[in-house]
Amino acid sequence: MSQNDNLFKKIMRGEIPSSKVYEDDYVYAFNDISPTAPTHILIIPKAPLDSLNELTEDDAVTAGRLLVTAAKLAKQLGFAQDGYRCVINTGANAGQTVPHLHLHLLAGREFGWPAG
Repeated sequence: MSQNDNLFKKIMRGEIPSSKVYEDDYVYAFNDISPTAPTHILIIPKAPLDSLNELTEDDAVTAGRLLVTAAKLAKQLGFAQDGYRCVINTGANAGQTVPHLHLHLLAGREFGWPAG
């Protein structure tokens, strides 16, 4: 599957509807259609990156924007103080199902540890 055809690229292009939560020049965030927590937001970079394995030094700003956006949304949506979890799955064995880097922002319930 080419980068232009993956699910998240289609969502960003508006070809597949999404419940957008946030967007800027670097990232697009939307509610997950199959949430695993009361709040489950996907934050995806607009840059064509398959996974964390693709990151280089040149992608430091983009990678940082994923985390900054997660913190910003946690504050704006009112769950920063209660706590939240950020998850990035890399590769099939970790549970990555879409070949585009994305961060899961999860909140609204207590999370156990270990995560897996």
